[in-house]
Amino acid sequence: MNQTRLELVAAPAPAPVTELERIGFDIGWDHAHHGLVPPAELLLDGTPLGQGWRAGRAVFGSRTLTAQRTTRLWLALRIDAWRRGIAFETQQVTPHYLGQIQAERCPVLRLALGGASGDATAAVVERINPGAGYAAGNLVTLSRRAADARAGVDALTALRRAHGAHGTENEGADIDAAAWFRMAALASFATPLPFGLAARMPLALLPPNRVRLLNAPQGLQALLTLQFATPGWAARMRAIADLLPEHTLRGDYNLFVGALAPRAMEAASASGGVRQGLEDAWLNERVQRRWQHFVLSLGEAGTAALLERCAARGLSGVRLISHEAEQATEGWALNLGGRSARPAANPPFRRGIRHAGSPPSPRP
Repeated sequence: MNQTRLELVAAPAPAPVTELERIGFDIGWDHAHHGLVPPAELLLDGTPLGQGWRAGRAVFGSRTLTAQRTTRLWLALRIDAWRRGIAFETQQVTPHYLGQIQAERCPVLRLALGGASGDATAAVVERINPGAGYAAGNLVTLSRRAADARAGVDALTALRRAHGAHGTENEGADIDAAAWFRMAALASFATPLPFGLAARMPLALLPPNRVRLLNAPQGLQALLTLQFATPGWAARMRAIADLLPEHTLRGDYNLFVGALAPRAMEAASASGGVRQGLEDAWLNERVQRRWQHFVLSLGEAGTAALLERCAARGLSGVRLISHEAEQATEGWALNLGGRSARPAANPPFRRGIRHAGSPPSPRP
């Protein structure tokens, strides 16, 4: 019997899956899990997102989750971040989280939100610090007009525009000085600043929901200002004064409270509501001068210590969560400038990333 020798050649090992491909696969998988279809151009054979979507459909079939409006927003933001190579932290930034940061009015321009996509009043979710990724504490809902105006503008640039310095008043001339002050405050919340500079920033904008303040002076500003938004503020302000270590500091503190209190009480009858009235109070020169004298006398260590004492005694008057520095910027990818991988505007083609029965890593 004649025998034929067969030469068997081993198939080349598949190339390792890149981080960019894994992210794209997970986005496609989550679309399928919620019964949604990604944009058609991302569903071509061999694209990571298309592979994830097909794998998810094979696993979930018709057993899908209900897709809320915030779910669609969550997936759209992830696609945009994936295309641009921007980090997106999915453990804390969830559809529920995005629902918590929705707003009825633009915090910077105070426009009522609700326009169609592309309109000046359309609501958009923006990163406060563009050098960080999509992560909890770094996201805010703005109007499209405000988002366009702040493109490429950091806290100091916005502050200069507010003061009409450096000849920049012609840029964004349709935005008034008060709005630029609010823009500057917003940008500074998520930007680590030297103590002296943070102490000199007027709190022209109270922190929107779930925004993290990285600078202790602004944390103390917000804590003291928000006392006036709820009943019993006078007793709480006296209790905070008792926590100050020196008698001279209490004098500086009382002068600051004396400057802010009458304007804060006027805020109760302000046409825009208490919150807007409190923000406008910070544009008063006397309030800023008294604040700076107090907080610079208190010093960096004293400011941080006072914040901790207030939190420990329950004197914040509002829900206050104190984070360690590293915890506050967890998932921000600051060391990478907010980047996760190279942009995916032209998604790579690849086969065999993951078989249909292998889901992404579970999420809480």
